[in-house]
Amino acid sequence: MSKKDVREGREPIRSTAEYYKLNTKAIDDLVSADKGNSPEVSREELKKYGARRKFTLSQWLKAILIKFWFAGVICYFFIWGLGTYVANSLDLWLITAVALGFMTDLATNPILRLTEKNEGDSAVWMMFTKKKKFITLPLNVIYSCALMALCVYTYSLINHVVGVGVEPLLFGVVITAWDLILIQCKHLFQRILADAKAQAAQKK
Repeated sequence: MSKKDVREGREPIRSTAEYYKLNTKAIDDLVSADKGNSPEVSREELKKYGARRKFTLSQWLKAILIKFWFAGVICYFFIWGLGTYVANSLDLWLITAVALGFMTDLATNPILRLTEKNEGDSAVWMMFTKKKKFITLPLNVIYSCALMALCVYTYSLINHVVGVGVEPLLFGVVITAWDLILIQCKHLFQRILADAKAQAAQKK
C-alpha cells in the first residue's frame, strides 16, 4: 500500500491485473448504458452540467433578421454596385430581382432551415417550402420580381412625402416587410381553403 493511499483512506489495488479489470468494467458499463439500466436524473441536475445560454432568439426574429440582412446585401452589391454601370433603372431593378430570387433559394431559405430547432419550424417563414433542387428556384425568382415591384411602388410613395435614396437598410426593411405580408396572406388563404374543404366534407 502506498503512502498516498493511506493518507486518502483508499483501498489499495493489489495488482496491475486487478486495476485494469476494474477500469474495463467501468468502460463496459458506460458503453452498455441505455434508458433501461440508467438511473433517472432530474432536469435540475442536468441543468447544472449543461451549457448555459445567456439568451436565445425565437424563430420569427431569426427569420426577420436573416431576410433583412440578405436583402440589404443584395442592395449593396447590385443596386449600389451596378448602379454606375446599368443606366436603365428598369434593367437594374430586374437584375436585382433575379439576384434576390437566387439569394432566397440558395442562401436565405437554407440558412433558415439550419437555424430551426425542430424540423419544419422555418417553413412558415417561406413562400415556397420544398427542398428539392431547381423546383423552387424559378418560383423564387418570379416571387422576387413581385417583391421588387412592390418595393419600387413603396419607394415612389415615400418619395412623394420625403425624398429618399435607395440604400441597404431601408431597402432591407421594405423587402422584408412585403415578404412577410405576402407570406401571411398565403397562410390566410390556406386556412380559408382548409376550412372550406372541411365544411364541404361535413355536408356530404
